Amino acid sequence: MSGTTSTTDSPRRSGTFAALRVRNFRIYVSAHAVASTGTWMQNIALEWLVLEVGGSPAAVGVTMACQFLPMLLLGLYGGMIADRYPKRVVLMITQSLNGLLSAALAVLTIAGQIRVEHVYLFALAQGLVFVVDNPTRQIFVNEVVPERYVRNAIALNAAVFQTSRLIGPAVAGVMIATVGSGWAFAANAASYIAPLTGLMLIRSADLIRTPPLERAPGQLRSALRYVAERPHVAWTIVLVGVVGTFGLKFPVVLTAMADQTFAGGAVSGAQLYGLFNVVIAVGSVAGALIAGGRTHPRLRTIVLAGAAFGAAQLAAALAPGLGVFLAALVAMGMVNLAFQAMANSSVQSWVDGGVRGRVMSLYMLAFVGGTPLGGPVVGWITDAFGARAGMAFCGLVPLLAAAGVAYALSRHARTVAEPAPA
Repeated sequence: MSGTTSTTDSPRRSGTFAALRVRNFRIYVSAHAVASTGTWMQNIALEWLVLEVGGSPAAVGVTMACQFLPMLLLGLYGGMIADRYPKRVVLMITQSLNGLLSAALAVLTIAGQIRVEHVYLFALAQGLVFVVDNPTRQIFVNEVVPERYVRNAIALNAAVFQTSRLIGPAVAGVMIATVGSGWAFAANAASYIAPLTGLMLIRSADLIRTPPLERAPGQLRSALRYVAERPHVAWTIVLVGVVGTFGLKFPVVLTAMADQTFAGGAVSGAQLYGLFNVVIAVGSVAGALIAGGRTHPRLRTIVLAGAAFGAAQLAAALAPGLGVFLAALVAMGMVNLAFQAMANSSVQSWVDGGVRGRVMSLYMLAFVGGTPLGGPVVGWITDAFGARAGMAFCGLVPLLAAAGVAYALSRHARTVAEPAPA
């Protein structure tokens, strides 16, 4: 059984699809593919709905802020829950809540009663579920596969998520144009049946369980100290935070690029926006698979990938025509997912199992917790100075941050290498 497979084998024994040898992971990732397709359908429909009922890209930024504000305020507590309680049970609860929220949004939209305030409330409620769901999903893979497959499993999860991005936006675009956004929300609500079924089909005996965290005072502070004592973990989280806060504001800048910069003629802004997401997904799948084949990426490689993502987005902002813009989006997707997959799997492998949930909640707090700041800022820049300026800002900040982290790491390396004074 996979749960009893020795984890002392060479960690370099890997391959692009190595984790699929494990039955539980095959079930888990198949269910994840269905749910991810529904999630992308909802994301596209929601972003376009907000643009319609809110009237500006700034409303999209506010929606993103509402969705991720709970992570900013409560993120570390979600990681503590992931460390304390059975992860499969927690995921069954969170997936059920997500399905119910999507169903409620579908009913309001189909009935024609939806207002932008309802969307903000939905985003806030979904954000509360995300606080617990995301760190639990991040570390559950460590129970599903043996240790030597964890990096590959994380990369394959990312590849599946991005592959579903090829299907979800296309289906959502058709549904928005024909039956309306509400039915895309309904389809997403139904898609949560897949992960619930998958979690029930996973063999408990094959899970590699992490001992639960016992209640004790100061557990959040101890996790922060743990990260602070490990510069390679801390700087990776810092760079991930900057990229997440300012670099990944695709719903704001791509809706504006579709609606203001390239729309016209026979192609509508909604169709272009769906195309942009599909093109990014093509690059993202390639990036995730590249990362999955790397067993031990160095921190320098992660920093270079972060810099490359910023440079690619800056190039997209300056693209003179649609063809060049689409090529830049492919590059953006590839280096972005390679960066995310390598950073995520490296942080998980660098930390002990007993603190992994809290560290990953800090990771996700950095990754998405800055959205209440970054979303409105990018929305305001896009409204005030245009879509290209907003997108250029989203590329320049991660590029400068990667340069800063590289400089800090080189300073740290020189300090460690210098002999102590007599």
